Formats: sequence, structure tokens, C-alpha cells
Amino acid sequence: MRELQNIIDAKSSTDGDGVKIHRLAGQHLNIHLNPYILIDEINSDDAADYIGGFPEHPHRGFETITYMKAGRMRHRDHMGNEGVIGAGDVQWMTAGSGVYHSEMPEQENGLLHGFQIWLNLPARDKMQPAAYQDIDHSTMPEKPLPKGGSVRVIAGDVVINDNLKAKGALKQRSTQPVMMDIKLTAGEKAEFAFNPHNPVLVYVYNGSTNQLKRRQLGIFSDGCTLSLHGEWEGAEMLVLSGHPIDEPIVQYGPFVMNTRAEIEQALQDLHNGTLVDRA
Repeated sequence: MRELQNIIDAKSSTDGDGVKIHRLAGQHLNIHLNPYILIDEINSDDAADYIGGFPEHPHRGFETITYMKAGRMRHRDHMGNEGVIGAGDVQWMTAGSGVYHSEMPEQENGLLHGFQIWLNLPARDKMQPAAYQDIDHSTMPEKPLPKGGSVRVIAGDVVINDNLKAKGALKQRSTQPVMMDIKLTAGEKAEFAFNPHNPVLVYVYNGSTNQLKRRQLGIFSDGCTLSLHGEWEGAEMLVLSGHPIDEPIVQYGPFVMNTRAEIEQALQDLHNGTLVDRA
């Protein structure tokens, strides 16, 4: 069994144009989140908390994953990609050598609930060409659990309760990402098996498990089986796993590289207008 090793509380913060979020990130968390860098949650039905969105900004050296639970978000980037993702959809962007993009709410009122997750890239992949992929919720396997819960597999190959197999829509990557959205009813238990050598992150965004409360992140050890147990109110959670990257991390705002010199080069490219080719 995978064992719970640490619990971290998400912190209130703001990003973009005043968007209110709950965040798990920072240099002190890099070793715990590896290969992930950041987990942000937006969850508000007050437009003032999110309407400013995330105007155009640059990235280099990692991947961004936007997963919507409620509401709609429009993405635009310098490559001419544009699209709107809604409830259950994912936008998976590889910043690679450089990208400019914006993410703006496609609504003026109502509930907006979603996540942005940053997934690091190994040094050999950091300067690959930027890429963009929308993943419609209809292409993701969603498996029912015996007591009324459900499992949506966004990325990775997973075995549920020893006999139910599911494969995410995303093609495999060097970081071996696993990403699931799990709902457990009151008292429901479920077990999940995937790459036993990679650690696991469990973020509870609603309800609680027998080990984690709402807006807590649990860091679990490697092992063959992840066992989760919904408390009296049930639980909804994201489960993330991936192959840790055993390399230095140097981050400056939207750039995640391996050395200070690479960060300085990114800043110089940004200043010179050569971070991306807008031709």
C-alpha cells in the first residue's frame, strides 16, 4: 500500500488580473510536488473573483494543464490556437521553448471552478517546440464505482479495484503523468493501481477522506496500491502522479529551467522579442 507521508494546506492567493485562487507551489514544495511545480484551484460564483482572467503572458520550460469542473475558459496563444473548454474538458499546453498565451473566462456570472497544474519537463525536453491540445470530456474514460462514486481518467493507465482498467486520452510523455478526478460517496472505499515507482499527490477539493480535509494535499509514497476512503460527506479529489525529475529547478515567474543562466537567457529573449516566433 502507498502510505501518506505529508499533508500540505493550499494557501489563498491571487494571480493574473486579480483572480482569487488557492495555491500549492513554491521552492519549498518542489521536492514534494516533483515532477509537478504548481497546483492552483479557482472556485467562485462571484464574478469579481475571476472576471479579470489571465491576460497574455509568456512561459518556457514546462507544461500547463487546465482542467475545468464548472464554467468556461477561452484560450488563445501566439501560434494561432484558440478554443473554449467547459466542464470536464482539459487544455494541455507544452510551453517548451516559449509560448505566449491567455486564459480568459467565457462568462460574466455564475460558478467558475477549475484547476491549473504545472508539470515540469526534463532538461532534454525543455526547449522543444510549443504545442497545444484540447481534450474533450467525451474522450476521457469515466468509470462508475460500486457505491455511486466515479473515476475520470485524464492521463495514464489505471486499474481500479483490481479489475477495472482505464486509459486516459493523453498520449504518454517522458514524465509518465497520471491524472484522475475521483468522486467517492459517503463511506465509499476504492483502490487504484498504476506505476508503482512514482509517488502520488491527492488534492481534496470537496468533502474529505479519512486522511485529508478539503483543500489539503496529501503526498503518498510509491507502492502498488493507492487506497482512498470517503468520509461521511464523501469526497472529490484530483490524483496526480508522475516520474520525478532528478534535476535542479530554477524558477523565475513563468519560466522553469535548470540553471540561472537559462533563466537569464529566457529574460533576454523576452526583452529582445525572440522568446517566440510570431511570424
